[in-house]
Amino acid sequence: MRAVALAFVPLLVVSHPYVASASDEVVPVAQTGAFVDDPAGSPANADADDPAVWVHPRSADRSVVLGTLKEGGLAAFDLEGRTLGVFPAPAPPSPDAKPGRFNNVDVLSRVPVGGRARELAFVSDRGRDRIRVYEVDGRGAAAGSAVVRDVTDPAARPVFSASEAEVDDQHTAYGLAAGYVGRTPVVVANRRSETRVALLHVVPATGGTVGTRVVSTVDLPATFPLPDGTSWTPCGEPGEGPQLEGMVVDSAHGVLYAAQEDVGIWRIPLRADGFGEPRLIDKVRSFGVPQTYDPETEECFVSGADPGFGGRHLAADAEGLTVGDGYLIASSQGDSRFVAYERGGRNRYVGEFVVGRGRGNDSVEHSDGAHLVTADLGGAYREGLLVVHDGERRPAVGDSATTGFAYVSWDDVLDELD
Repeated sequence: MRAVALAFVPLLVVSHPYVASASDEVVPVAQTGAFVDDPAGSPANADADDPAVWVHPRSADRSVVLGTLKEGGLAAFDLEGRTLGVFPAPAPPSPDAKPGRFNNVDVLSRVPVGGRARELAFVSDRGRDRIRVYEVDGRGAAAGSAVVRDVTDPAARPVFSASEAEVDDQHTAYGLAAGYVGRTPVVVANRRSETRVALLHVVPATGGTVGTRVVSTVDLPATFPLPDGTSWTPCGEPGEGPQLEGMVVDSAHGVLYAAQEDVGIWRIPLRADGFGEPRLIDKVRSFGVPQTYDPETEECFVSGADPGFGGRHLAADAEGLTVGDGYLIASSQGDSRFVAYERGGRNRYVGEFVVGRGRGNDSVEHSDGAHLVTADLGGAYREGLLVVHDGERRPAVGDSATTGFAYVSWDDVLDELD
């Protein structure tokens, strides 16, 4: 396993908030049912987080949307938003250990592993620090509750932790993306509360199961030099660094985009065996703003003037990333917006939009994850489908966090971006 360190060269961007007009809004075509983060819920402790879309190779109407539910496991939906099945996260291996907690999901088609091409979904299990692997049934949504099955290597090792005791510290596999570098299928995972990103290869395992193996890592900065000669470290709890989560592999361009929540979006060239030099393509507005951690409230508060070194378009946290057509789409979680950049060149800013309420569906707030496919899925999705996490589904169920996923017509988004 190779580790790569890097230096950070700051870019001077004047901070200026974006002011939207009413025309920047799109509304969902459909939405999934709501999930409730409650031990008494069904499934229990279900907190929606990140979606992925598997496109059926022959019958687009049988395509499948997958979504992580943290301790609630992995859910599968059809293109109407109906739940096909929920697949539980692993139980803790001992009474004192952490249970499985599914954070991010991504899909790859025709993965050559175990002597055949397979349709696979990869999930970051934050609770157990593993990559779990599910195989998608060839019938797609028509398979109902049998739409996926767990094919994870039973001997899978932790991605980042050296021991099970370290797993319980929960500096574990967090964000995840999958793609191809040339013909090589790869999975990329980042580490909770750290700045490390790992590149993994997909490998065959016993009895037709599938494993992953770390082949390289890169550490992104935790401290940043500023144009005025000072340095800045994003505020966080003691012992926790400025973590990443949302990522996407742009297989067509051999690039990983990774969102460092309190910093911005990185573009990192990918090789089959490692990473190229990361470049920060946009920063959150609060980049460089002095903050101080308050141990009583366990929160950070602004403790100085904004020096004006932040970006214009992203309100921390920078979250879910996805690519399609000529666009990179990023979730600006702090103001519940989605920001579009050019997919190539220097990733020039293009525009932004919100997902509002309409067609009997709720609006989208505080989105963690997004996945775009531009295949013709029929109906409202002839130009493609954008699925986004909704971090504040209304009406809420009691005082519990109530979340879900929303389906947006890519054609509607294109109308706004054009």
